[in-house]
Amino acid sequence: MFKKILLFIFLLSSSLLSFEVQKPQIYDDQNINGWLMSEKLDGIRGYWDGKNLYTKNGNLIQTPPSFTKNFPPFKLDGELWSKRDDFEFIQSTVLDEIPSNNWEQITYNIFEVPDAKGDFLERLEIAKEWFETHPNPHINIIKQIVCKDEQQLQNYLNQIIALKGEGIVIKDGKEPYHTGRSPHILKVKKAQDMEGIVIGYNYDKEGKFKSLKLKLDSGVIFNLGGGFSDNERLNPPKLGEMVTFKYYGFTKNGVPKFASFLRVREKE
Repeated sequence: MFKKILLFIFLLSSSLLSFEVQKPQIYDDQNINGWLMSEKLDGIRGYWDGKNLYTKNGNLIQTPPSFTKNFPPFKLDGELWSKRDDFEFIQSTVLDEIPSNNWEQITYNIFEVPDAKGDFLERLEIAKEWFETHPNPHINIIKQIVCKDEQQLQNYLNQIIALKGEGIVIKDGKEPYHTGRSPHILKVKKAQDMEGIVIGYNYDKEGKFKSLKLKLDSGVIFNLGGGFSDNERLNPPKLGEMVTFKYYGFTKNGVPKFASFLRVREKE
């Protein structure tokens, strides 16, 4: 029995890797002239440690062997993605414990090379050169565009939104690699999104579902009632589940304004 417990602890610890990733702040009219911008892909973050792929929270991603064929012995950071407006498919495929044939439709879109020397483009060039001699059909190095000014930024954002994309990421290309929440990496969206934990429900006088009671990381508790389909109102997210919603700024009390439900976020 003791040996079984030790084996369970080993398997649990080996499936969870502790590391810190880069995290963008929100664009708020900062000076971004000369920065590099790219589309923000709405997929699952994939961190390659030189041997395996992990989610941003350090959970091991079960991939088919063919997917990571020819991956390098050095670290990569990117997004596992298929196409725009396809998050549910991506999430169910990537987080499935038993890899399916759906992985054929997933690509690994690289936006960083952790621990590499040089500026942003020099770091990306290391990944590009590796895969030129070690090809893999699932690999894409995310294209970077020099942003000349605010007008170009907004034009590009409108372009992406019109194609049902999520938004863009803009980055100071002169900065060396670093981790954590950074003022040198910004996400730009028409609407922002965030997550909250379901801690309760509100019902109308007839007993029908009215809204979720959510708790945010900040500790703020508020009611989310917009964005649900008829079926979702009959089968709302469960207590303890993490849900993603979009919003447009905050009230003075830290409550998201014009919040609208997007989806249940599975554990990564």
